[in-house]
Amino acid sequence: MTLTELRYLVALAREKHFGRAADVCNVSQPTLSAAIKKLEDHLGMTLFERRPREVRVSAEAEPIIHQAQRVLEQAELLEQLADKQRDQLSAPLRIGAIFTVAPYLFPVIVPQIRKAAPQMPLFIEENYTHVLRTKLENGELDAIIVALPFSGGGLVRAKMYEESFSVLLPANHPWTNQKSIRPDQLLDETLLLLGEGHCFRDQVLELCPAIDSSKQKHLVQIEGGSLETLRHMVAGGLGITILPNSALRHNNYSEDTFAVRPFIKPVPSRTIALVWRDSFPRPKAIEMVRQAVPKEGLSR
Repeated sequence: MTLTELRYLVALAREKHFGRAADVCNVSQPTLSAAIKKLEDHLGMTLFERRPREVRVSAEAEPIIHQAQRVLEQAELLEQLADKQRDQLSAPLRIGAIFTVAPYLFPVIVPQIRKAAPQMPLFIEENYTHVLRTKLENGELDAIIVALPFSGGGLVRAKMYEESFSVLLPANHPWTNQKSIRPDQLLDETLLLLGEGHCFRDQVLELCPAIDSSKQKHLVQIEGGSLETLRHMVAGGLGITILPNSALRHNNYSEDTFAVRPFIKPVPSRTIALVWRDSFPRPKAIEMVRQAVPKEGLSR
């Protein structure tokens, strides 16, 4: 069993296709196929279910592939330890963030990261939580920024900041006469929410129990939308919405377009955290990302 075979194994598990995996590994498909067959013979088990257009990881192979990823990471760590000239802040860093965080956090932390490590290539991605989790576990991302709670073995979580939720209203809305909003008031309004798949939508529904899609008189769900889509619809007078406070100060509208009102106590909030594999061999890069977040967070 060689590290090369393990790289082929992890690539095939990720790509689920011999041709694509071979391209990723820069080898011919027969070479990769032969190496996988040799590895299966050595282990005495079938690692993949072969199908005409794709392959699937067998249930028994899941822990083996996970361990193979860890072995490759440890091998990378050995190389770094052996090469004292290699700088943890010079290799590329791949960071992902959920859709409701990325547009507001990345413009703040990326300049700080570039300033602290100008030689380090930085690749960023925004996606759904479940997609980011898979990419992190597969080694396609080095760290991800998500909302807690976030479960998963072999992962380290570190709080970055906490932020409250507020109600975004059209400037002429009657609620502008109120200092704060009760969650049960939302039942009588046209409420704009993100569609299923967005964790922020789930957080809003969980932290504001009064919001119930079965009871809501006028609920508009934006499938595949973003917080900016919700903002644009509020600006157009199509309803009200709930935003995390980090998103309140990022818009190109005049100040008299919107009104913002907090919830009554207890105010709903969320905790944003940085998550990485406990085997990731570059702790200095992780710490640099953590330090790039302002101590006061992204509050308005």
